[in-house]
Amino acid sequence: MKSTINKKLIFLLMLVTVFSIQAQEIIEDTPSVDANAEQQNKDIDSTGAFKAIKIDAVEGVVGDYIVLNSDIDKEFLQLQASGVDTKEITRCQIFGKLLENKLYAHQAIQDSIIVSDAEIRNSVDYQVQQFLQQVNGDMDRLLSLYNKENEESLRDEMYKANKDMMLSQRMQSKVIQDIEITPEEVRQFFNKIPKEERPSFGTELKVSQIVVEPKVSLEEKQRILNQLKQFKADVEENGASFRSKVILYGQDPGIKQSGYKYTLNRKKPRMVKEFREAAFALQEGEVSEPFESDFGFHIVYCEKIRGQEYDVSHVLLIPKVSDDAVIEAKEKLEKVRQQIVSGEITFENAAKEISDDETTKFDGGKLINPETQDYNFELTRMDPEFYSQIQDLKEGEISEVVGETDRSNKLKFKILTVFDRTEDHDADYASDFLKIKELALNEKKIKAIEDWQTEKIDATYIKITGSMRGCEFSSNWLKK
Repeated sequence: MKSTINKKLIFLLMLVTVFSIQAQEIIEDTPSVDANAEQQNKDIDSTGAFKAIKIDAVEGVVGDYIVLNSDIDKEFLQLQASGVDTKEITRCQIFGKLLENKLYAHQAIQDSIIVSDAEIRNSVDYQVQQFLQQVNGDMDRLLSLYNKENEESLRDEMYKANKDMMLSQRMQSKVIQDIEITPEEVRQFFNKIPKEERPSFGTELKVSQIVVEPKVSLEEKQRILNQLKQFKADVEENGASFRSKVILYGQDPGIKQSGYKYTLNRKKPRMVKEFREAAFALQEGEVSEPFESDFGFHIVYCEKIRGQEYDVSHVLLIPKVSDDAVIEAKEKLEKVRQQIVSGEITFENAAKEISDDETTKFDGGKLINPETQDYNFELTRMDPEFYSQIQDLKEGEISEVVGETDRSNKLKFKILTVFDRTEDHDADYASDFLKIKELALNEKKIKAIEDWQTEKIDATYIKITGSMRGCEFSSNWLKK
């Protein structure tokens, strides 16, 4: 039972990966997956002369979509370019997944699922920037790799591929979005697994932390605010280019890849709360007042409004932390560590009193695993940096002060302790309930997808041609 579950989940994830990496890697001129492809594209008649046959062929039709033989080759090449070992993956498996993708996209249109033009073009813009980085910004080389005459034709092809991908992904999400599982279903799932086949879980730790951040001086904050106000006035009063301010002074590392703008949708939260509130309060052509977020200080410019969608740009400036502030923060935490070790204060109380991490301080510094939503962290699945910080800690031991930068590139100091440790063990229904629940829910989702496919395959025009008719599919694509 355990192996069956694992195979299903691994294969499902593999197939999702196959689809999601499409159009995300540049592949240099590469021979076809089939070493005899060139010979297959020509034949010789009885006189010795070459006679042409079809270079490509339609292998399948799903609704209004077709799957070409070359599409299968492209999927193999994309997998190989991503470092995936394709020796155990057959053409039939890839073809079956392509059929599934087309079925999802076809049904998405039938169900009136919409992907906005701006969203697709933003994705294309990002991919083009990524591709250009791989070829040192040489657009001509990029066009030759994709066998395109100009950038417009390349973008058009990428637009269609991205649209189909987004439609398929949203249809898949719709199929499983409302699936839930009850405790009784989890219990039944667990009890039907033979004892010798029950999953095992590796060593797990429960971890607490105390975090201290070096403080930015009021003078530095005011300097940043004055600079942003000057940028705003220069744009509004002197007609200066906001984009020039972004390019010359902005410190957002991701904005260049998105073409120096972001598209926000009121119905789909993106960016931090402070950024969204400032952006959605603007009219076209307006610049916000400076405001602060976890990432630094910003001003936002609204380029275009299309209903619920806003095209915006921003200048982010990150305040500098003085060397004295860094030393003060580290020494503060080192002093607290000594107080905990000597027994003057408990780790939990110290966290509540001085920790700057608002998400953990009021729970005594206890970290919650974002994947399982409990306190357990499995050693073999930890982030490598986190693992290096706690791998040698004994239960109850306090780590030395360590420094790190967070997602907003801020320097922080922290100490860690392990307050519970569970060694390798077979699944236990009570203590491992959340993990077992996740396995049971995944199985239920797989079953829902299989049922959905069965229903839609029966109701959709599907035709399989050529050599692919000899494949053995898990779904009834041949409608036998």
